[in-house]
Amino acid sequence: MKPFLYFTKKIYTYSGKVLLYNFVGMILISLLDGVGIFLLIPLINVSGIFEIGTKEIPYISFVFSFFENLPNTLGLLIILSIYVMIVVVQSIIHRHQLIQNAIIQQGFVHRLREETYCLLLQVNWGYFITKRKSDIIKTLTTEIGKVRKGTNLFIQFISSQVFSLIQVGVALLLSPKLTIFVLIFGTMLLLFSRYFIKKSYNLGKDSNKFSRVYIAGITDHLNGFKEIKSNNIEETHINWFRTLCNRIEENSLTFTKLKTSSQLLYKIMSAILIAIFVFIAVKMFKAQSAQLMLIIIIFSRLWPTFSRIQSDLEKLSSYVPSFEELINLQKQCVKEREFTDQYLDQDNSFTLKDSIKCKDVCFRYSKTNETYALKNVNVTIPCNQMTAIVGPSGAGKSTLVDLLMGLNKPEKGIVMVDGKELTDKNILSLRRSISYISQDPFLFNTSLRENFTLVSPNSNDGEIWEALEVASAFDFVKRLPQGLDTIVGDRGIWLSGGERQRIVLARALLRKPSILVLDEATSALDTENEFRIQETLCDLKGKITIIVIAHRLSTIKNADQVIVLENGEVIQNGGYKQLENETKGMFRRLVGEQTEVGI
Repeated sequence: MKPFLYFTKKIYTYSGKVLLYNFVGMILISLLDGVGIFLLIPLINVSGIFEIGTKEIPYISFVFSFFENLPNTLGLLIILSIYVMIVVVQSIIHRHQLIQNAIIQQGFVHRLREETYCLLLQVNWGYFITKRKSDIIKTLTTEIGKVRKGTNLFIQFISSQVFSLIQVGVALLLSPKLTIFVLIFGTMLLLFSRYFIKKSYNLGKDSNKFSRVYIAGITDHLNGFKEIKSNNIEETHINWFRTLCNRIEENSLTFTKLKTSSQLLYKIMSAILIAIFVFIAVKMFKAQSAQLMLIIIIFSRLWPTFSRIQSDLEKLSSYVPSFEELINLQKQCVKEREFTDQYLDQDNSFTLKDSIKCKDVCFRYSKTNETYALKNVNVTIPCNQMTAIVGPSGAGKSTLVDLLMGLNKPEKGIVMVDGKELTDKNILSLRRSISYISQDPFLFNTSLRENFTLVSPNSNDGEIWEALEVASAFDFVKRLPQGLDTIVGDRGIWLSGGERQRIVLARALLRKPSILVLDEATSALDTENEFRIQETLCDLKGKITIIVIAHRLSTIKNADQVIVLENGEVIQNGGYKQLENETKGMFRRLVGEQTEVGI
């Protein structure tokens, strides 16, 4: 029950006294329900169906004696009027309680989604790249949905407990011996259900595992849909999908069978216990007619509540894994949080004035891994110049850029920005001055205008068209039927690769960055579009600092500096022509290889 107590505390923190008021409402509803039951005795007496001695009922017999001294018609009207009033008041309180519960639950789940999402966005880059994105999506959707249902069920469970306690209290007033006798059997019955509760928990864990595999598989298949179609491997994926669906179906049916089995056994045991209870009440405890009738009425109402409690416990147990998964994700995010709150309000304004330097930088992705991704790196990125980073695959190019942007932190050595060490105090200011373009240009599935305003909310159409002009994208956007209102499709699929790349470049420039980073951004472009991007970069030289990771060396001929990496070490550093003329250097070899491929 720890996960439920954890979220109950969070609900209380969120809702405050409203939750306590609702709890008081539960008590009032249960008390009014008990009063309604007690009215049955005078009602039966007044009706004349048969007479019950009200003196048999302890503590409250004096209330019933009041009705005995009234004329039957008047007594009946008063009893019925009281009953109507009780039902009206009870219904009003119950309606208000349901509305407040819904407000609390919806608001709490909204807060939970927002809190978890914010925590995710604040984790460090190293943690994020180790997590499977489909697992995170599942937690933010499926698991939070189950937490919402579980929270609602838990509140209902508490309500049932309150109702049961008050009804039991009423029964104890009427006949302590009989009530204790029934409670002992009821407790034994609940202990008997522990097997089903544990089984439900295990089935819930299996359900979560299947759901995680399902979402991960579907995400991978949709991302690789073109490869599936092109290589004619649909049957393989259909077989995988069919097998997983069979396992999910089996898990669901097993849970249904478990639930129905427990309910069947519970109902049988309940019937036996009620029969034993009535027999003992009549034969052994010599219960008086009024007491016996009230106790039977109370417990005939309580048994369904007990059954619901037992059923709720099984359902809650199946939701526990979802609660645990969400709690674990939040705790991991807090543990891996990149910044504390004191650094989140850093000054937005920053312009690189001198350089970015790496001094004796070493980095590895895991301390258990003996291999360093970067070793003793010493480089300088001058302000307002173009620096190219090249090398074979796995040389550490992207790792170096991640360090320069503060996404990763060096294990040894330091990164300096304008003579100051890059730390939590200034890292956000640096990032706000950077525009980053990846190898796979990403656009949101919305209009071109919204793609621009999402990264620069205050930009107007004139500024957008200006950025498009700089990125050599003005003409083709102007020819689009809806212009800036054109929907680009999922990840920008309705645009060509070159068009998408130029739009992403324009979007990056719209932010008016001090530093522009291109991570192999031209590797998938044709010659014409590559030439357009080269022209744009040449025009930007001297205005902003440009860092380019390139496999295509033809795109960096105008670079002021070329850094060559191999196995995480800087092996060459200099101008393009200078390195090209070093006969024994790797850069010359790379240029030669690409020239041969081009021929």
